[in-house]
Amino acid sequence: MDLERIREGTTSFFAPRQDPTHTFPPASTAVFFNTRMELNRDATVLLVSILKPDRYLDAMGATGVRGLRIAHECGVPVTINDRNSDAVDLIEQNAEEYGELVQITQADVNVLLSGRRFDAVDIDPFGTPAYFVDAAARSASRYLFITATDTAPLCGAHLRAGMRRYFARPMNTEYHSEVGLRILLAFAAREVMKYDRGVEPLFCFAREHFVRLHLRLSNGAEAADRTLARIGFVHQCPKCPNRIEEHGLVARTHICPECASVLQPIGPLWLGTVSDRPLLASMKDHLNGKELGKKAQLQRLIETCEHELDTASFYDYHRLTKQWRVSPPDIATLLQRLQERGFAASRTHHAGTGFKTDAPIGVIKEVLTLTHG
Repeated sequence: MDLERIREGTTSFFAPRQDPTHTFPPASTAVFFNTRMELNRDATVLLVSILKPDRYLDAMGATGVRGLRIAHECGVPVTINDRNSDAVDLIEQNAEEYGELVQITQADVNVLLSGRRFDAVDIDPFGTPAYFVDAAARSASRYLFITATDTAPLCGAHLRAGMRRYFARPMNTEYHSEVGLRILLAFAAREVMKYDRGVEPLFCFAREHFVRLHLRLSNGAEAADRTLARIGFVHQCPKCPNRIEEHGLVARTHICPECASVLQPIGPLWLGTVSDRPLLASMKDHLNGKELGKKAQLQRLIETCEHELDTASFYDYHRLTKQWRVSPPDIATLLQRLQERGFAASRTHHAGTGFKTDAPIGVIKEVLTLTHG
């Protein structure tokens, strides 16, 4: 392998030299390092430095960078696994200077997860994590972290693949990234609940090419029942921007009050909060003492998520103003006008032109019109 030395955070390691624009491993190498996942890794390093799990598993190590950073930058004992012998050789080379905190294994990930327990399990495959979540849910004692890069199936662009993998019906709406995040979260919750365990989202977010979940697990049927109560559907009107949320595992038929169309169900997906706000505040406080390559971007992400409403969808104000034939307003003015009318309103981390509100669609239209009237 043609290797180059790379530094992320305060951790140095070797990785195969490759085109940084690649998001999947090229055929020429058996070990892949994705430079575009640095924000993903920075977020986990920051979170783990607060949570301090007893034993962390980087289940699909590749270069070992995620596990090495957890060991070196958080002081947490880690196990780094990969089934590929070339990857294991590279991980061993990279781990030499980080010593006692790092254990390396070579195993099929489902076999490893079925035979051992870890305080925190992190699965970050190429593509869908669906094949590994069941075993990970059994192996993880307290924390389960998941990355998915198959955003097209999750978000509805590849409908049948999304239905097969996640037992849910997505829809390619203007809020498709939120659909993908919440479908993945509900899928993980269902895999955990069947073992009478519950899920609490800690810091879950979506970027243009991946979805990332950080979850705390708790034991007992009551915890599982609380998790079950958070699953439901978003019902979207096919003709107008109106949508409603409904809790439960069975989607009922709803008629749009605006245009009398039959609403189309999306889900089952996760309803309600996708992050722990006190934990986000703590993460923001801890940022000052961290050396992270994506520190500025991560701070903006945390601050947006900290104030983001818990609604399971958002509106794109450019799309609304185009549909209603008004000029796009300043989004800050739009949010202020909604709040002045007694409704909650916020930005969303999913899109720069997106906003969330509990206001009815008629009020949103009125505010957009008045802003320019």
